[in-house]
Amino acid sequence: MSVSKTGKVPAVDRAFATLELLAASNGGLSISTVARRLKAPKSSIHLIMTTLEDRGYLRKDLPSRKYFVGLRITDLARVTLEGFEVRKLSRHLLVDLAAKIGLTVHMAVLEGSEAVLIERIQSPGLVQLDTWVGQRMHVNCTAVGKALLAYLSEEEFKRTIQGRRLIKHNQYTICSIAKLRDELNRIRAAGYAVDDEEEEIGVRCIGAPIFDHTGKVIAAISAAGTTAQIPLDRMEKIAKCVRDTAGRISLTLGYRARL
Repeated sequence: MSVSKTGKVPAVDRAFATLELLAASNGGLSISTVARRLKAPKSSIHLIMTTLEDRGYLRKDLPSRKYFVGLRITDLARVTLEGFEVRKLSRHLLVDLAAKIGLTVHMAVLEGSEAVLIERIQSPGLVQLDTWVGQRMHVNCTAVGKALLAYLSEEEFKRTIQGRRLIKHNQYTICSIAKLRDELNRIRAAGYAVDDEEEEIGVRCIGAPIFDHTGKVIAAISAAGTTAQIPLDRMEKIAKCVRDTAGRISLTLGYRARL
């Protein structure tokens, strides 16, 4: 990767300049126009714009051959803003939950095809779990990931999962779309998700979704611990606590369950 004397990476700098230029345009711009305005080689801009298009940050109008900012930008902005809001409004409830059940509590949002932790509350005296704010987690094998997936529309589900390989961590990991769909049906019926050593042997997590005032899932929370801390006979009790806290957070955001 080329780095300039100023410490900048030219290709990254041009990519952001391209996005900013297109965001400011009303009718879209061609590759030639972007290259001319940025005073950059057309070949370089072509590579940057086609890469951004592949990742959903740009979209191309075929008749005019002009590019526009894609919906992925909107998704990132939404996730960021919602993440800040829900984290701020709910932190005291997560602290209460961690103290009540004596487990590590996480909050995550969906970004692309991954769940990203935006909050972590550690109960005192516990075995420290190897998790951190900003950590990216696979959605097919984590409680927060599956709780987020379960309430997506079919279109959103396909966009998140379609064409992506489900990573296998061990023999308990769900690695097929068909089995994942069955699991999501069970989650919707129960109101909570379980990671029973699916990501890491010896660790269990129980997660539940958070909804905004429109009924859209915007985040998920989970309680995490070792299999000794979350034995099978304690799971229902913990699940109720996690689900109740998620429901209280959803109410704070204006959600009202539809009967």
